[in-house]
Amino acid sequence: MITDYRVNRQIRIPEVRLIDENGAQIGVISTAEALKMAEVAKLDLVEVSPMAKPPVCRILDFGKFKYAQAKKERGHHSRASQLKELRVRPAIDKHDLEYRLDAGRKFLEQGHKVQVVCIFRGRQMAHPEHGYAVMKRVAETLGDISKIESPARLMGKRMTMLLSHK
Repeated sequence: MITDYRVNRQIRIPEVRLIDENGAQIGVISTAEALKMAEVAKLDLVEVSPMAKPPVCRILDFGKFKYAQAKKERGHHSRASQLKELRVRPAIDKHDLEYRLDAGRKFLEQGHKVQVVCIFRGRQMAHPEHGYAVMKRVAETLGDISKIESPARLMGKRMTMLLSHK
């Protein structure tokens, strides 16, 4: 959410602390004088910190400033939780499973969701209970930091389970 900034004539305070277009501190001057300086530079006077005493204003291109703020906001959303995948097999070795569980634990601690996928091949389809056993072991081992969002479900040759951070 981009906060509303007061620009140019919307600023009605008698004095402001001014920062010029190069980032240099000008100091506390009258708003009328700051507006004249912005007009000479063919830029906008933008109130960036209205709660300060006196409020801080910058001389800058408001269109570019709004674009940069929107871009910064969009960047924050991409860091939200993502879906990570752990691939296991019904006949997975104990050490291999522990290695994958360590990776899953790291993903969960970072706030990501983890989809555990157990892939069956050939004759393994005759014994889906082996896949359910592996899924149960994963859920129990990661149970201290995760909750099961969707339980183990067999769809074709893939069994999936979704875990998320508690």
